[in-house]
Amino acid sequence: MPVEPPASRWAFPPPDDADDNGVVGVGADLEPGTLLAAYRSGLFPMPVSRGRRIAWWSPDPRGVLPLDGLRVTRSMRQSAKRYDIRVDTAFVEVMAACADPDRDGAWITADIRAAYLRLHRLGWAHSIETWDEGRLVGGLYGVHIGRFFAGESMFHHARDASKVALMALVERLRSIDVALLDVQWTTPHLASLGAVDIPRRRYLELLEPAVAQPSGTFA
Repeated sequence: MPVEPPASRWAFPPPDDADDNGVVGVGADLEPGTLLAAYRSGLFPMPVSRGRRIAWWSPDPRGVLPLDGLRVTRSMRQSAKRYDIRVDTAFVEVMAACADPDRDGAWITADIRAAYLRLHRLGWAHSIETWDEGRLVGGLYGVHIGRFFAGESMFHHARDASKVALMALVERLRSIDVALLDVQWTTPHLASLGAVDIPRRRYLELLEPAVAQPSGTFA
């Protein structure tokens, strides 16, 4: 079971106070209690313009992936037969690959990597990994709270490797009765896989019971 950390010393503004870009506030810290409080209230952290200052975001609309709405192509099914899926065996390596500064839109700083590693050690953050003959070729990581999962980032170094990780994530979340898979923003790539936009108000209505109710064990 995850270990509940000390409570955050910070109080977040309401998500509805976000500006037109979805930013609720800037500052605070990345301690485990702060991160969990943010997710439970509908916020997530991301640096401002690749800087070290952390902003707390609540976009409207919000991207979610319905667990019965993942679009699985024939190519994804074929690739899934080639790869091995592992859970939480290479969390540090998955985060490092997701944080590659040469990726478009790279935003994962050293501070963020350290913060999510702390969450991982407490049992809240997890990785789904795609392996090919003993080599890590894709994966994703995110945060699991009750019946809620926040997908943070994914990467691939081989065909469909991140998509196969997403397939495995959805299968696992359905098996442990997770109700809400948050993807933050619906990019064209995520939309092609079934992600949709919902209004912030509806997202918060779904989030409140999801983070309060227990689910099965992720790992």
